[in-house]
Amino acid sequence: MRRRTRVLRLALAACLLALAALTGGCAGGDAHRTVVVLGPWTGPEGAAFEDALARLSHHSGHHYVYKGTRSLRETLVAQLEAGAPPDVAILNSIGELTEYAADGKLEPLSPQAAERGYPPWSPTLTLDGRHRTYWVPLRVNLKSVVWSKRATGTKAPDWCVGMAAQATSGWPGTDWIEDILLHQAGPDTYTRWATGRLDWKHDPAVRRAFTTWSEILGPRSPKSVERSLTMSFEGTPDPEHPNAPKRGLLGGSLPGCTHEHQGSFIRSLYPGAMADNTLRVEPAARFLHGRAAYKDTYEVSGDMAAVLTDNPAAQDLVTLLTSEDGRKTWSRSTDAHLRPFFPDATDPRPDDPTGRAVASYLTHDADTLCFDASDVMPPVLRDAFYRAVLTYFQDPRTGTLDTLLGQLETVRSQIAGTPSGRSGRVHAPDDICASPGG
Repeated sequence: MRRRTRVLRLALAACLLALAALTGGCAGGDAHRTVVVLGPWTGPEGAAFEDALARLSHHSGHHYVYKGTRSLRETLVAQLEAGAPPDVAILNSIGELTEYAADGKLEPLSPQAAERGYPPWSPTLTLDGRHRTYWVPLRVNLKSVVWSKRATGTKAPDWCVGMAAQATSGWPGTDWIEDILLHQAGPDTYTRWATGRLDWKHDPAVRRAFTTWSEILGPRSPKSVERSLTMSFEGTPDPEHPNAPKRGLLGGSLPGCTHEHQGSFIRSLYPGAMADNTLRVEPAARFLHGRAAYKDTYEVSGDMAAVLTDNPAAQDLVTLLTSEDGRKTWSRSTDAHLRPFFPDATDPRPDDPTGRAVASYLTHDADTLCFDASDVMPPVLRDAFYRAVLTYFQDPRTGTLDTLLGQLETVRSQIAGTPSGRSGRVHAPDDICASPGG
């Protein structure tokens, strides 16, 4: 299997190298005027980002080539193995970025590019005894929120759950457990857990987060469980219009469900509801059986830009994208329901009531923002967490949980004792929780 995977990666890398040659990624001065950006956005989001890059290129004099893919990790690994990385990569995983930095794959950001990088999205890494910034957030999202239809009133939630996400199926469940642990145990315990310094099997905070999730969801029939395991977190298209975009779990994909625990990015699936303000968004804390002391603590995520080559125009682009002009340009290039959230109170924000509410938590209303725990974990532990959540959702018995927590603790302890990177053992950064605005 490993040999087959490597062959596939090398084949993909060969295709990417050929494409680079056709698009002008050649030698000489022109190469340093072209910046290749690899990122996660496709469809309308990708088109909006490309439009923003085209507008920014008129000011910078550089040519920007954007390549969006849903298989971001596999594509980047193939390019790195082929020795042909993009100039800039946009990733949502601090765990992956930390590994790339430790392996010498990332360039430290220039002081100008690093200026808009602050915790929890852009923690400082210590490598080779030096404190440096290796990535900054381009777009951020709020995760500790619950969506519901205003027409449902205040009746008890019937939770919408879709766990499928191709190679990363399970992450909607890890978001639940992370959010619960954060609100029950607080940012300090959450940080120790996310950064590999908390025992999965024996610390009661971890077990309690799993069991609380099962209690909140309530009893579910085998048919309901199977449907959620195979249902995309984005829902399904309208069966009368199968080629239409996915309509979200609250848009009819799971008839009867009333509440959805999901990050702020999901608003992109509900353009009509955003326009007529028929969806309610609330802090998740009121649903999570947490402590009052942590009700104003929120889990967040982000899409962070890192530089992988010595092309000086790449550093300039990161500086430009995180500038006030860059963010205004991107915001203007984007439809209202796709408009990105940014981490600073002075940045542009969406115009609709829901978007403004989310932006206020991200920039000043929250006490503490903590980065998504599974996205802080090393990829091997993150992926094991995804699989464990799928198993527990299907079988939430105590014996099953005992086995899963033991397996996750084994993975954590193996990682903790294994040197990694050119600088020896590298741990995830500690400053993954911070006040809004850094």
